[in-house]
Amino acid sequence: MKLLLAEGRTYIGIVAVLAVVFFAIHPLLLSLPLFGLSFLLYFFRDPKRDHPPEIAGEIDFLAPADGRVTGVDVVHEPYLFRGSAQMVTIFLSPLDVHVNRSPISGQVKVVEHRQGKFRPAYLADAPSVNERNYLVVQNSETQCLLVQIVGIVARRVVCWAKVGDQLQRGEKFGLMKFGSSLQVFMPPETEMRVNRGARVVGGETVIGVIRRGAMV
Repeated sequence: MKLLLAEGRTYIGIVAVLAVVFFAIHPLLLSLPLFGLSFLLYFFRDPKRDHPPEIAGEIDFLAPADGRVTGVDVVHEPYLFRGSAQMVTIFLSPLDVHVNRSPISGQVKVVEHRQGKFRPAYLADAPSVNERNYLVVQNSETQCLLVQIVGIVARRVVCWAKVGDQLQRGEKFGLMKFGSSLQVFMPPETEMRVNRGARVVGGETVIGVIRRGAMV
């Protein structure tokens, strides 16, 4: 299993310094920073994911992150669709894999970071008031909007993708640090394949499907 050491090296470096300090105070205290180091190595894991095969006649949307589905709703989305859209909200606990993946193949059309608050990510108003990052992926057939939302602990989201980049279905584009939530908005004709409370796996779980004959 790979580790995202480039993203975690600052935290790992701090814990390593603490380990030296704690050991100098008393060898038994070394267990505390070692626990922290073990958690960081676990948190920044980057497991290989096997994307499900695409089905003829369908366009599927893969889960962009690991976690628990806290919302499956039809909403008014003013940013990209400017009207009705299907929205899935995924909450990531500190124990989930925090790598984010593109639900579809396509070109990155928008990357926009917005400042905001740091309310707990599970609160209903967190997506609209918390600091967040918008990413739009679009191809010749469909598009989706992804919103990385920080929380009370996760105070930083990382987005490696840039406008103009080509992302493949299931390709990594970012990282949420230490728990937060991620929303994906899909066209209104998308048939949902997940329910509230479901556990999803980023890059593997199909969360929605559009039948090509049903596209508007």
